[in-house]
Amino acid sequence: MKEEYFYGTGRRKSSVARTRLYSGSGQILINGRPYQDYFPRATLQMIINQPLKLTQSVGRFDIKVNVHGGGLAGQAEAVRHGISRALLGVEQENRGILKKAGLLTRDARIKERKKYGQRGARAKFQYSKR
Repeated sequence: MKEEYFYGTGRRKSSVARTRLYSGSGQILINGRPYQDYFPRATLQMIINQPLKLTQSVGRFDIKVNVHGGGLAGQAEAVRHGISRALLGVEQENRGILKKAGLLTRDARIKERKKYGQRGARAKFQYSKR
């Protein structure tokens, strides 16, 4: 028998988080590890818990996340986006709360590419007049 879950995909920069919400006791596993071990900084842990606190869902769900790509901050925000999207499947009333907090919007900011003939994306080589 398969256990029922709610699914949400979250993205930020080059990170992709595939999130599953199961009914349970509040355990959050990221790539098979507790989220406190995977994200040691308190600010990143706070980012992950943000959609759960807003919807008063702390301790109601077991969350399993597979995340890859990018750095820790991008991964944490991708996980937050995935949890927010999965919470929509639980109760549609969560949409207004999460939308107002800006957690359902995909943050499209990514690194700008380097251009040819320049040192970086916008920085130019030093120009000498004489």
